[in-house]
Amino acid sequence: MFDRLALHVGIHRALVYKMPISQRTVHWLCRRVPESSRMNRATAKHLIERYFRQLTDGCGNGDCANEFCASCRDFQPLDNNSAAAKALELFKINAKLCNPHPSKKDSDTPRVDSTDLCPTRENFSDVHYLTENTVSMILSFCEEKGDYSALNRIIGRIFSSADALVQSFRKDEPNPTGSRGSPEPTDVDKHVKQSEQPAEKMGASSAAALPDEGLNETFDPCEVTVDIGAVRRVYDKFLSLDQVEAALVNALVYLTPNMELDLEYLDVYETNPDYLNIFIIVLENRNLHSPEYLEVALPQFCKAMCKLPVSALARLSKLWSAYGLPHIRRMMETFQQLITFTVVSNEYDSENLVNDDQTVVAATQCLKVAFYANILGGELNVEHNEDEEEDPESDELTLHELLGEERLYKKGPRVDPLEKELGVRPVDSIKPLIPFEEFVNESLNEVVEMDKDFTFFKVNAETKFSFQSCPFILDVITKNQGLYYDNRIRMYSERRLTALYSMVQGQQPNPYLKLKVRRDHIIDDALVRLEMISMENPSDLKKQLFVEFEGEQGVDEGGVSKEFFQLVLEEIFNPDIGMFSYDDDTKLFWFNSSSLENEAQYTLVGLVLGLAIYNNCILDVHFPMVVYRKLMGKKGTYLDLSDSHPALYQSLKELLQYSGNVEEDMMLTYQISHTDLFGNPILYDLKEQGGQIPVTKENRQEFVDMYADYILNKSVERQFKAFKKGFLIVTNESPLKYLFRPEEVEMLICGSRKLDFEALEKTTEYDGGYSKDSQIIKDFWETIHSFGEEQKRLFLQFTTGTDRAPVGGLGKLKMIIAKNGSDTDRLPTSHTCFNALLLPEYSSKEKLKERLLKAITYAKGFGML
Repeated sequence: MFDRLALHVGIHRALVYKMPISQRTVHWLCRRVPESSRMNRATAKHLIERYFRQLTDGCGNGDCANEFCASCRDFQPLDNNSAAAKALELFKINAKLCNPHPSKKDSDTPRVDSTDLCPTRENFSDVHYLTENTVSMILSFCEEKGDYSALNRIIGRIFSSADALVQSFRKDEPNPTGSRGSPEPTDVDKHVKQSEQPAEKMGASSAAALPDEGLNETFDPCEVTVDIGAVRRVYDKFLSLDQVEAALVNALVYLTPNMELDLEYLDVYETNPDYLNIFIIVLENRNLHSPEYLEVALPQFCKAMCKLPVSALARLSKLWSAYGLPHIRRMMETFQQLITFTVVSNEYDSENLVNDDQTVVAATQCLKVAFYANILGGELNVEHNEDEEEDPESDELTLHELLGEERLYKKGPRVDPLEKELGVRPVDSIKPLIPFEEFVNESLNEVVEMDKDFTFFKVNAETKFSFQSCPFILDVITKNQGLYYDNRIRMYSERRLTALYSMVQGQQPNPYLKLKVRRDHIIDDALVRLEMISMENPSDLKKQLFVEFEGEQGVDEGGVSKEFFQLVLEEIFNPDIGMFSYDDDTKLFWFNSSSLENEAQYTLVGLVLGLAIYNNCILDVHFPMVVYRKLMGKKGTYLDLSDSHPALYQSLKELLQYSGNVEEDMMLTYQISHTDLFGNPILYDLKEQGGQIPVTKENRQEFVDMYADYILNKSVERQFKAFKKGFLIVTNESPLKYLFRPEEVEMLICGSRKLDFEALEKTTEYDGGYSKDSQIIKDFWETIHSFGEEQKRLFLQFTTGTDRAPVGGLGKLKMIIAKNGSDTDRLPTSHTCFNALLLPEYSSKEKLKERLLKAITYAKGFGML
């Protein structure tokens, strides 16, 4: 059946909106004409081409009276795009065709465009595309005349035409004859040549040209036909002239509507991968971020760019990654400028969402291309991935689904299509060209409504845009809000199910994950209870945590849970237990490879970390970053030793840099040693019979990699596997892995290292007779602000149970300072589970400082309640 939609788009564009139509569109439409129509496909194509030639070159008869022939004296000249549209119209109405004049008949060779050789002076009407030489010639002509109107006309004509830009600034191709042959023929020239072939060849070539055949399998996605150096030199010339900026802006405004239609309805990229040349050329304009472009031109261009298929966006990302840091930074800043300009120029609220602003959405999606180019251009490690254990998906409907829960929702993390196409993830990045933090847009984070955005992310992902699909642009605070909504909805879902079960079974509903523990046996009680829940009904772990200490009457409104986490971690990380080893230099813990504890203990630690994220609690945990990278699916490598085992890292680094005879001077083999829990040496062969294999200059990199793999992966495989299992029991269905990078996961669990005590002072509340105007309070804050970094961290540890700020900074802490009697020699005390400081009303500022310093310095064991 004839493709009426495509025909409608082409005709509607050309005749109603007066938009230029590409020659490629004409031939694509020709290929859609069926054999059963009034003429076969080849004949239709040939007729349209004849109409096109008649409109552009004429029949050659100086006395021609056909109003649709260029040889007619009354004929108004048309450019190629208008002629292509008119040819299609004449074909539809079966208009008159002139018989070629003898002078035309005798010409069997296709028209040669001599743009590079001698463009017609004055109007340059025979310039159908641009090269660097052509631009230089036109510039020289304009400089001689002192008038740049000709250059502006050419910029307007070429830069507003998709066909012209595709053919412009091509790389030089070797000519076997050694001559400077003619430029590449236009699409119409190619089809004219094709139509002159024998019928049997025509059939084969026509079939091969159909757009739905896709790209050639041998096509290299990283290869482009654009001479980037020439494009940049031309832009240098253009942008040095004040007269041409407006022409470039206006041309881009006229170009982009055609591109949107071409990409959305005609699949032009699939038929001609060189269509990407347009985006490459336009984006080389280093002035795109200027105000002239931000109003209309750049927003329209970004919308057109979003119509590119994922394969084209991936190709563009790879190209940018090869161009280096300055280019990627310029792309990033251009799209960021457009987002910021649009956001600050508009007002958004719960009714008028920023998610509905197509300019912001399009610029964000374009920024994603630069984001992945930034990853590809930096240091990468796409290998060394942890083995993922996928749970088989059952075809049976669960109670969640019977109650309306979607399977998509249950499956949790998604995979970004561009990420999948490129085969690279943010977690694979060792060192990006540009720090990830620079891709965060603060203005956008201030206006995005995360409750609505989360709904779009989970429910209307296909019809509504969610900024969580581009998490790189969101800061940790905003993403944490999205995670909070996800966690809360899961909690409410479990409550509904519990209520339903209780109705069916006649039992008392328990909508919470309730843990009743004894203080003196907190590890045993928590381990037994959580292990039973994870085996019998893991979904109960998705309920809101509610902790009760046996024999105590405290109601858990967050504080008791926080104290529970603190007590569990204090006992688990106690060096006497031996589950983790502590490094006095780094102040970090690592898994003890020779620990005698069973795997259930490590699973409990993982569960605690997962529950802390799920219940929005900050923990006093000190792991190296490699632990969080492993939780996100990456194995530890040599570079990860720099913060987990710095002394070993330095030794291995010196080995790699050693310029002498490694084998004779170092006398190392593939057999290494380490100590067990009791200090006894343990030998391990990195290779079979490793003690007999010397380390040489040639194999030292392999030795270093295997050594790091043993320390970070193999030696602690049993312990870490159990630890990760516990963590995933709670977080496996959440968008944690999709939204957050390893360093952000650490911030969710442990809080931020950045301390802003000015923000803490503004949000602190007072009780027991104190106010912000009390003299003791003024003295208190003056004292705190005078502390050094280490003393401030000790104060936080004393007051809150951790030396870090929560996600969002100290302003989110909600600390309480309460009066604890009049002047006394007693030290201040604290309730860490409520972030409360009990402060006596000391008689002087000096006494306050002395008592406070003593309390925070020697607090362990008596000052914290």
